[in-house]
Amino acid sequence: MSDLDVLVIGGGISGLVTAWRLARQGLSVEVWERGERPGGKISTTRKDGYVTERAASMVMNFRPEITRFLEDSGAGVHKALSAPMARRYLVSGGRLRSIPGKLAAAIACAPFSRRGRARLLLEPFVPKGGHEDETVSAFVRRRFGNELLEGAMDPFIAGTLSSDPDRASAHAVLPRLTALEARYGSIAMGVITNKLLRRKTAMPNETFSFAGGMGALVEWLAATPGVGFRAGAAVTGLTRMQDGWRVEARSSDCEVSVSARHVVLCTPAGIAAHLVGPADADLQTLLSGIDYAPLSVVHLGFSKSDIDHPLDGAGFLSPRREGLSINGCLWPSSLFTGRAPAGKALLSCYLGGARNPAAAAWDDARSIDAALASIGPLLGIRGPAEMVRIDRHRRALPLYHGRYIARLREIDRRLAAHPGLHLEANYKGGVSVRDRILCALRTADRIEAELGATAKSYCDRPIRDEARRPAFAGAQPAALMDGA
Repeated sequence: MSDLDVLVIGGGISGLVTAWRLARQGLSVEVWERGERPGGKISTTRKDGYVTERAASMVMNFRPEITRFLEDSGAGVHKALSAPMARRYLVSGGRLRSIPGKLAAAIACAPFSRRGRARLLLEPFVPKGGHEDETVSAFVRRRFGNELLEGAMDPFIAGTLSSDPDRASAHAVLPRLTALEARYGSIAMGVITNKLLRRKTAMPNETFSFAGGMGALVEWLAATPGVGFRAGAAVTGLTRMQDGWRVEARSSDCEVSVSARHVVLCTPAGIAAHLVGPADADLQTLLSGIDYAPLSVVHLGFSKSDIDHPLDGAGFLSPRREGLSINGCLWPSSLFTGRAPAGKALLSCYLGGARNPAAAAWDDARSIDAALASIGPLLGIRGPAEMVRIDRHRRALPLYHGRYIARLREIDRRLAAHPGLHLEANYKGGVSVRDRILCALRTADRIEAELGATAKSYCDRPIRDEARRPAFAGAQPAALMDGA
């Protein structure tokens, strides 16, 4: 008989949500994390009154499943909504140009030539085409023309995904857009049709973090009643048994071993490859072939009086053609209260990625100089940074490059030969926090179904009593939340 119903290996957002969902059904669940804290790359740091994020800074949500998850977990009441600003910026011709959030307004105001704007408006008349291995560049150029690719899509792919549009799979990176073309023959017509059909039921978009930062969410989930969270457990062995899996791990003071009916690997692809190798060499090869982009984040704190720009938006992205050292700059203190002391501004600059991977390895001095040289002229910065922090990720985000859809399909085919083994990480299904939560919930539902659980469906289930749970991790006094 197994010791556990489910063992989750990896305590990032994917693993924690999977464990939360299964524990909520009364299943016995443990999470083993090789690090000393939950969250994986998600972590919030406070320094000199500034609140910085090591990785994800927010959740951008348009899915009702996420809203329901936040309600059920109890984390929803601690959401910190972003400031109501739709303005975003792109670097064009050495200066910042505002790009509205709405598509029609963006087309009217974007720094495109008349010819480029006309090409955008011709999209509904472009014949359906493409193929499974089409790159982002080829897809966008075919449907919208080169100006949208170079001026908008290139910085989006490089800045938010650390990827390269010339190599990234359009079907993997832009699944919503490729699906619209496949179904309606046109992205514009698909958007219009969906809006007409869903006008009364569509959920409005919202952007949010949490009181105390994103790190507070993972700490809250790790404290879920019914989930045993074991930190500092480095898994050393994964063996198929008759009724499940045997897992061994090494911690600082002992060796641990457990049997589980189901095992969920919520680790980077390379670690998952190492663990599955003894059971399936082909699956190991497929996982080992997934590349990651390196990234460094330079956080800079300034006095607002030393910055000419009003910082009235989320930040900016930089196209490759502008030749900047950074891929973009986020303005956290403009989005959320309490991210910087009163009268101060927090700016987070992103270096590296697939565009310039060597930049992620620059030393502190060179990284800071590169960030300042990029943002100084654009924002009119006159004074020195009074706070500096750098977060580095040698393997930040998976690159959905090449024949990625075929790779995922083959991974799923190989995985089907190993009942009770699951892969749930950001190399499958998207890298955003929203995507990770959605995928984790679906994986948990599949496991619940395979275990023959008879609980109600997720949407019908009442919210669990959390009366004995600790206070929300990272919650701050009102003064800090108000930005005082």
